[in-house]
Amino acid sequence: MAEILKRNKALSVNPLKASQPIGGSLATLGFDRAIPMLHGSQGCTAFAKVFFVRHFREPIPLQTTAMDQGSSVMGADENVVEGLKAIAEKSNPALITVLTTGLAETQGADVQRNVREFRAKYPEFDHVAVVAVNTPDFTGCVESGYAATLTEIIRVLVPDAGQAGTKPGNRKRQVNVLAGPMLTPGDLEALRDLIEQLQLRPVFVPDISDSLDGILTDQDFSPVTIGGTPMSEMATLGEAKATLVIGASLKKAGELLQQKTGVVSHYFKHLYGLQANDAFMATMSEIAEIDVPERIERQRAQLQDSMLDTHFMLGQLRVAIAADPDQLDAFIELVSGMGGEVVAAVSAANAPELSQSKTADIKIGDLEDLEAIAKERHAQLLIGNSHAVAAAERLGIPILRAGFPLYDIIGGYQKTWVGYRGTRQTLFDLANLVINFAHEEIEPYYSIYAQKPESERRQVA
Repeated sequence: MAEILKRNKALSVNPLKASQPIGGSLATLGFDRAIPMLHGSQGCTAFAKVFFVRHFREPIPLQTTAMDQGSSVMGADENVVEGLKAIAEKSNPALITVLTTGLAETQGADVQRNVREFRAKYPEFDHVAVVAVNTPDFTGCVESGYAATLTEIIRVLVPDAGQAGTKPGNRKRQVNVLAGPMLTPGDLEALRDLIEQLQLRPVFVPDISDSLDGILTDQDFSPVTIGGTPMSEMATLGEAKATLVIGASLKKAGELLQQKTGVVSHYFKHLYGLQANDAFMATMSEIAEIDVPERIERQRAQLQDSMLDTHFMLGQLRVAIAADPDQLDAFIELVSGMGGEVVAAVSAANAPELSQSKTADIKIGDLEDLEAIAKERHAQLLIGNSHAVAAAERLGIPILRAGFPLYDIIGGYQKTWVGYRGTRQTLFDLANLVINFAHEEIEPYYSIYAQKPESERRQVA
């Protein structure tokens, strides 16, 4: 078990985490014709939008209640109610999420009550789904905000089995997939391919591979998302054969969905590495009631071969990792499984699964903490988002860019990390960084009795 080292600083220096409202917005952006509305100042939403645009390089629909000095002191209920009316009237979305920020939480906002007031005052917009979530940015991280938002969306929008008349297994080939925030659009596309090879129909909740996958559309502008999980699919979740919950942070969401629908949930912390993917494919084969296809068996054999090819570079490699809890735990298991040593592990926030990680200790902190620990323990490679690049440069070690945000590379959001193929490519990327970046090279030894090379003799002269 890992020892969790809590924060002991009064402020963040070189922050690692992004806020809960960003995580809630990301979950919302995975639904079709959806828009998040951040309850806070204009700057809160502008900051989040910059993160998304730089990461996905796509137009991102975000709205704000635009709290100012007056509403922050006197109350901002009207901002929420009228903001919902304006969005519903002008943009005609299928889903609006109201996400609180630190300012709104400090002011004491009750967004659930505000939604009820909106419903009572404007019944003509009853066809628009509205979900309010408390996501203060002074606690948690992207992962926890994402999980809280998805849990609330399931609570509000998924009908109970008794009320809807649905029955688990009515749709014999459908599987629900609760997709965690560590999964990229490329990951979801790879998962869709894997599941469809087993003759099953996946319904991703949410599905950013359809809304944030970087596709050109015929529309010049859209105030809401284009693509993603349709609202109509939420009513079908109770008829699926099974639910796959990917990411330990979504355990509560998976339990709630099972409680509401009766559809059995299967939990996977991540899909990095051979062992995790073997467990996933065994479960999928059992659900589909067919053998794993030969094509996937071949991908497994290819991963085994890549593990042999890269173990000379990755075995005993000293690695520093900074990420949100789910992804941090996944990388720790991947590196440890290859014989590497995680000498510095820093998480953006605490989470129950971290105490079970395969490393000595995990620091809840920022990139300054990561840099200090990595330097002290002589890390040879760093894994982190684009904010960690400067730390890697100061340490003089290579970096594998992973997580959110990735703003200094093109297509980082489309990279595939999961499955046998994704794991194989990750091992190759890690090994290539080690090969192409000189570290701890042994200086040549020249005997005092041997003649020095001509180049050195010239320098002495």
